[in-house]
Amino acid sequence: MDNIHSLKFIDRIIGRSLCSLFPRPRFFDRGPVRKILIIRPGGIGDAVLLSSVISCLKKTTDYLHITILAERRNAGVFPLIPSVDEVFCYDRPLEFIKTLRSRYDVVIDTEQWHRLSAVVAGLIRAPIKIGFDTNERRRMFTHGILYDLCAYEPDNFFALLQPLGAYIQKDVGTITLSLTPAAVIRASQLLKPLSSDPFVVIFPGASIPEKRWGAERFRVVSKWLSEDGYRIVVVGGMEDREDGDVIVGTGGLNLAGMTTLAETAAVIARSRLLISGDSGVLHLAVGLDIPTVSLFGPGIAKKWAPKGEKHVVLNRNLLCSPCTYFGTTPPCPYGVRCMKEITADQVMMAAVSLLQLETESRNQNPSRIARLSPQTSEIKLQS
Repeated sequence: MDNIHSLKFIDRIIGRSLCSLFPRPRFFDRGPVRKILIIRPGGIGDAVLLSSVISCLKKTTDYLHITILAERRNAGVFPLIPSVDEVFCYDRPLEFIKTLRSRYDVVIDTEQWHRLSAVVAGLIRAPIKIGFDTNERRRMFTHGILYDLCAYEPDNFFALLQPLGAYIQKDVGTITLSLTPAAVIRASQLLKPLSSDPFVVIFPGASIPEKRWGAERFRVVSKWLSEDGYRIVVVGGMEDREDGDVIVGTGGLNLAGMTTLAETAAVIARSRLLISGDSGVLHLAVGLDIPTVSLFGPGIAKKWAPKGEKHVVLNRNLLCSPCTYFGTTPPCPYGVRCMKEITADQVMMAAVSLLQLETESRNQNPSRIARLSPQTSEIKLQS
């Protein structure tokens, strides 16, 4: 977390200065687009939500080569997106240098606020450079795109395709991920203790403390679900290991810190439901067509919450929330009421309703592939 805060500080000071030093790039048409570089720093969620845009681009021509420039913390998402041809990372120097030395027909910077990714876009050789014009970063692009602070985030990502004539609104709701064979094998090994018992996955983690619901609350829901015949599996990083032990008790499986991102996805893909806060892991489940119960407080549900009848979003909808704007969440003077006032009863009711629908769906047509509908099942909880 300290590293993230440091990077934001560096971006604000150094990124702003660098943007002012570089001349504005000039647009010139070089003919057919064959090589595209997509820049995506940041977390897992943004990377997953890019999948529909990447798939849309790939459909435009059979000869398109798509390269991703990511970070190690989110690079694991892109092997799950079939349309991606190559992945490099900022924080692997040799890969970063290789990216800078390459030529592309188009560079698309999908970062929303920070300036350093725009500087990188400015350094890369390409006749077309596209990105959000949210601040000084607009100087780095041939095509600056308006960013809508309240829009569903894939809508904003699709807007970046407008200069290419590939803006396809109807594909925004389609988020599709594919599992790697190695991850499927590893997940099967890890889940052996459960035999064939149905299970629910809980992810207790979050990118910031304000988005955490708390291990004790998850433990209550875990106990009730266990009494209903569902085993509990906790996923997450090593930082979630202690919470995982609290949540699963004696009857579940704590895999926190034991799986890669791809293996986490493979575990979720075999589950009946994911329960999570506002997180990147939440979007993994959506991309795998797994029902979700998500808990929103500081984050903007309209922008980040999953859409469709298979996803229930619990939101207290307090006057002080959401409070996360411009990529930053301020310290909460109210003790994070927006999260604490979501009760275990409410989470359990949402989980049971989705599990019943999932069971009915399996009984009616086990091979049916559900499609996402354009509406979000958001519950604005009352006091």
